[in-house]
Amino acid sequence: MSDQLDDRYDLIIIGGTAGGLSVAISSLRSGVERVRLIAPGSHVAFDELVPVNQVDVAYGETLISVEEQGGELLITTSLRRYLSHGCLIAVRDRDPDWQPPIASPSECVTIDDLPTEGLEDRDVLVVGHTDNAVELVWNAANAGARVVLAAGGMDPAQLAPAADTILRQLERERHATLLYRAVPDEISDDDKFPVAYFSDRRTPDLEFDHIVLASHRRRPPFETFGVTEEALATGRVWFLGEPDIHPGVPTAHAWEIGSRIAEACFPELGAPAAKSTVRRRAKHEQFVEELRDDHYNATITQFEPTHSDLWVLRVKPDHGDASYIPGQYASLGLGYWEDRIDDAVDPDLDEKWEKLIRRSYSISHPIFEPSGYLAPGDTDGELEFYIVLVRADENHVPALTPRLALKQPGDRIYLGPKVAGRYTLQSVIDPSTTVVFFATGTGEAPHNSMAAELLRKGHTGPIIATVTVRNWVDLGYLKKQRLLEERYPNYHYMPMPTRESDVPKRYLQDLISNNDFDEVLGHRLTPDNTHVFLCGNPAMIGLPEGEGDEEHFPETVGVVQLLTERGFTLDRRNQPGNIHYEEYW
Repeated sequence: MSDQLDDRYDLIIIGGTAGGLSVAISSLRSGVERVRLIAPGSHVAFDELVPVNQVDVAYGETLISVEEQGGELLITTSLRRYLSHGCLIAVRDRDPDWQPPIASPSECVTIDDLPTEGLEDRDVLVVGHTDNAVELVWNAANAGARVVLAAGGMDPAQLAPAADTILRQLERERHATLLYRAVPDEISDDDKFPVAYFSDRRTPDLEFDHIVLASHRRRPPFETFGVTEEALATGRVWFLGEPDIHPGVPTAHAWEIGSRIAEACFPELGAPAAKSTVRRRAKHEQFVEELRDDHYNATITQFEPTHSDLWVLRVKPDHGDASYIPGQYASLGLGYWEDRIDDAVDPDLDEKWEKLIRRSYSISHPIFEPSGYLAPGDTDGELEFYIVLVRADENHVPALTPRLALKQPGDRIYLGPKVAGRYTLQSVIDPSTTVVFFATGTGEAPHNSMAAELLRKGHTGPIIATVTVRNWVDLGYLKKQRLLEERYPNYHYMPMPTRESDVPKRYLQDLISNNDFDEVLGHRLTPDNTHVFLCGNPAMIGLPEGEGDEEHFPETVGVVQLLTERGFTLDRRNQPGNIHYEEYW
């Protein structure tokens, strides 16, 4: 390497991390004219952002030293020498004290490592909540994988801005599913594929081709970078990392370091506020439209109210397909910035206002085409949902449905990319089997698609769908269900309103305990030829509580207890049974 000075810069950034790239982009946008990002390898995090933001990157260079020279910084790398006004060292290494949160026997589970090929159309789970996790998600999505990020504990406001941008883009384009609150508590092999088990009942067990755990990263000791005391004394050498332990060494987190460097090195430009403190609360229409454009990736094509509190809606995504297995679920979302139909106020609304509300809903089915024929499984690239308005009370202020109630066809919405769930007909192999569906309220949504699937495939055994609601008007599919009964002699629909004077008040448990099921429909529930599917109120389902020898049924008797007393078995992990359940409520 020559001793000749190669160039002068306003800011040199060492390290192609999400934080380093974020500072490069923010500095250029703030008016810093000459910024160079030095990457030791052949790429940087989120390469796509480099040409779009005209970031000057020098690849294949490593830092040797940073010295003070004439009030500026002389930065020597393995290839060049630079004179710069400021310097950020954005190198991050794996934290040696970090331990994987989940033990796993599977060879398909790795740490910070994805296969270099063969990920196209594969299912990949990334576990982690840091910039490193976002980089792994980005790499897997670019390789063609279907990616889920289990990011329990993630606060998007404390990601590097580049990582936050990429995460929103991946969601918007339906390349990744984000589980912000979920982390698997167990991983095991199931038929040679790793399965992630979640204790949160709203997140079902999921099977993947590959699972990668994203380790925590930290700043290496600053002494390893060849920074002299004189250079540190200028206050213009910054390190990406936790503000901590070395007095006189400027450090900051990725989400705030750009503004800190701007304030220290380029005060004449006016330092922007740190990202986490920026709260643009002015709810003017232009900003709302920006948020919608940033987060929404689908259009509501149908919004058909059964009554004011109950609707059937259909959603068409901008990107990707809408295929699903009958019984599965998808997530819908709206921003906290949207208006509510009621006067309730969301807790901590000011802090949440720019964020997205996501909820999982079982996918329903239109049952019939407009022409009158049984609707196919693929409904023109759209997904149908059956949703009830959840009203606020003194104990709970629901966030999504009071906003969804104001929507109409043509409005935009968020649709999650991952259609998932194991509540399917996979176990129903014999076409002469009796299939029984028990549901409360909108819990019959997945049963619509499951029943239609059985009938399309020529199932000959009895198919019986039962549902409890408060009033007749709460049956959004009643006319279609009656028509289905007329056309298919083996299909029976049994609605049970509990607050109507013209029918006796009965619950689903009564159909079993009082033998009403046998007497009304003429079908006896026997475990040797029957599969039972349960969806809705957890009290109706009544899953056992506790584990092992301490397992017991809840005090309120549910359908599971009544069926197991008749010899039915609960379908569990690696223990197939004939009682299948979904708990979205």
